[in-house]
Amino acid sequence: MASWRAILDEISAFLLTARCPGCDVPGTLLCERCADALRAPVVHTTTPNGMPVIAALPFDGVAARCIRRLKENGDTLLARPLGASLATVIERDAVDLSGALTVPMPTTRGAFRRRGYRVPDLLLHRAGLRPVRLLHHTRRTADQRGLDLDRRRVNVAGSMRARHARVARDVVLFDDVVTTGATLDEGARALTEAGWRVRGALTLAATPRRAARIADAS
Repeated sequence: MASWRAILDEISAFLLTARCPGCDVPGTLLCERCADALRAPVVHTTTPNGMPVIAALPFDGVAARCIRRLKENGDTLLARPLGASLATVIERDAVDLSGALTVPMPTTRGAFRRRGYRVPDLLLHRAGLRPVRLLHHTRRTADQRGLDLDRRRVNVAGSMRARHARVARDVVLFDDVVTTGATLDEGARALTEAGWRVRGALTLAATPRRAARIADAS
């Protein structure tokens, strides 16, 4: 009972100091108007190697600010509305996950120590999906931000390994944001070499260069 009271006190204290990441209105995790902005048109795109990717949101505006707060400020309560957007897209756009394992892209040790949680795993849980961690890093890579596609591909080449598949099964990769898709391709390579069948990738958001391929704005 005391633990629940402590949790409620912590949430109340958070809301008293919180500001909506979309419009900076005080006293709310996410205002109604900004929550509506998380119902954006789905983004269909591909990685450089041609793997199909479905993103629930374009990475701009309210969505981008919410994701940055989740990743950089530790506002884990925002994973709930973001996960709800992901779940809605899966249901509304009939994303076929039947019979497939949902594999999150691996979080680096440094990022996990800094945050205390894995962003892709947290988002999948909030969307009602079970993350199956099959991938891990085999070496350190440079920060991808600021790198063009060719340099990103070189940076992540051979940097991941997957758990061996005793029985071949379909998998769908998941990441919070897709930029060029080079990291997703590296994950797909590692999984394929380990005997898994990669069906495609799902992400919460796609950066503007990817979001330019929005299939249906209705």
